[in-house]
Amino acid sequence: MYFGRGEARFRGRVLPGKEALHAAGLAPLELGPKEGLDLINGTQISVAQALAAMIDARRNLQSAVVVGALSTDAFQATDAYADPRLNALKPHAGQVAVASAQRRLLAGSAIRASHRDCDRVQDPYSFRCQPQVMGAYLDLVDNAEHTLLLEANAITENPLVFGEPEEVVSGGNFHGQAVAFAADMLALAIAETGSLSERRIAALVTGELSSLPPFLMPDPGLNSGFMLAQVTAAALASENKQLATPASVDSIPTSANQEDHVSMSAHASRRLARMNDNVAAIIAIEWLAAATGVDLLRPLNSSESLEQVHALLRAQVPKRTADREFAPDIAAARGLVEAGVLTEIASELASRNR
Repeated sequence: MYFGRGEARFRGRVLPGKEALHAAGLAPLELGPKEGLDLINGTQISVAQALAAMIDARRNLQSAVVVGALSTDAFQATDAYADPRLNALKPHAGQVAVASAQRRLLAGSAIRASHRDCDRVQDPYSFRCQPQVMGAYLDLVDNAEHTLLLEANAITENPLVFGEPEEVVSGGNFHGQAVAFAADMLALAIAETGSLSERRIAALVTGELSSLPPFLMPDPGLNSGFMLAQVTAAALASENKQLATPASVDSIPTSANQEDHVSMSAHASRRLARMNDNVAAIIAIEWLAAATGVDLLRPLNSSESLEQVHALLRAQVPKRTADREFAPDIAAARGLVEAGVLTEIASELASRNR
């Protein structure tokens, strides 16, 4: 970027000068003493990246809770795990909220009613522990949001100038330790959201514990079905596990040991966008698998709410009865997840910091 003589040049293009900015209602910001440094010398970039990631992490978590409920029906798992009596005895706020959301989503399912007296003793953890696991993620996201909103409204410059009495105080408000910890917590929640989703995909695809055919294909001998889709989800989940390594424990002294301990908050927050992208793809694959599982259980229907979730996907992705390229289907489902179409369906999991 180059500024000069009332115009700006960026990558060879002439950008509007002051007159054009004024015409567009974008008057240049006239900085006062020390204000330019204020904009770059604190935790602004770390907080901005972490807040953006927190919003996407909550969207992905809400989507995972909704898709997890659809997977529960497709797998023909019990909904007893969402019993309010059970969850009231371990009343973490996130757990209670997830159980409430999934109890509502599964209510009235004919698929659930069809196997109420089956001989299966217990479902895999990735189904029956959803409130305990995803509820813990929700609590982490809520805690991170509280920290990041506080930081976003804090003064993080140094030194600070006070007017009454007039005094310049040098301190450490620029340090981003709180942001780094919040970003590391978000990384854990993001990674585990994808990890649990991948486990449900694997359970749906293997056909060992459910009545669904292997790889979710009516004719699995001639079609590989969801085999490589599950491999894709596993690869993305593994990458996120690597990216979730805490950044806040790292620090290398610089500036002749004057800056001898830093938070690494920029590193901690920067990787979160990539992790959220991976999770959105994993949830998309689970949505595709769960919807196919429900297709294979017809003429039985899921609940009214989950049939709406199924229809949202089927409006974009046709039913899969034989092998075809998976990438377009995953891209379409991922686009729906990233557009937030499932968040209103899990309204119990909205922010509680407002």
